[in-house]
Amino acid sequence: MSRRRKAQKKNIAPDLKYDSEMVSRFVAHMMKQGKRSVAERIIYDALKIIEEKAEGNPIEIFEAAIDNIRPQLEVKSRRVGGATYQVPIEVNSDRGLALGMRWLINFSRGRRGVPMAKALANELLDAYNRTGAAVKKRDDTHKMAQANRAFAHYRW
Repeated sequence: MSRRRKAQKKNIAPDLKYDSEMVSRFVAHMMKQGKRSVAERIIYDALKIIEEKAEGNPIEIFEAAIDNIRPQLEVKSRRVGGATYQVPIEVNSDRGLALGMRWLINFSRGRRGVPMAKALANELLDAYNRTGAAVKKRDDTHKMAQANRAFAHYRW
């Protein structure tokens, strides 16, 4: 990582259908090998399924699900002397959003035997209801940080 300067933040254009920056970001995370149209179709189909299953605005459900997954704390390895400590640190909001989206996508892809749009919709609904694998991952991350809070003074 370069020590010269901070990287410029990219302005993300909102998606065309829902006019949401978060959906546009999710499309970028979901994309494989530059296939944006495939990722958009999967996400839009998942949002349509959410709209049918849970009577409500699918964008609000989507954003609430991402907020339920987003971690507040994580652990980073720090080498002090000859020992390596797992030091709990607070997560930046952009990194928390990226981690939440990554976990959601990975656990959706892990649901075998189901089309991706349906798996994503189910994972989003689980996250909205504070259940599911992505919420468990966030809770495990928080538990790890809580267990290692004795090493918080090594944070720098």
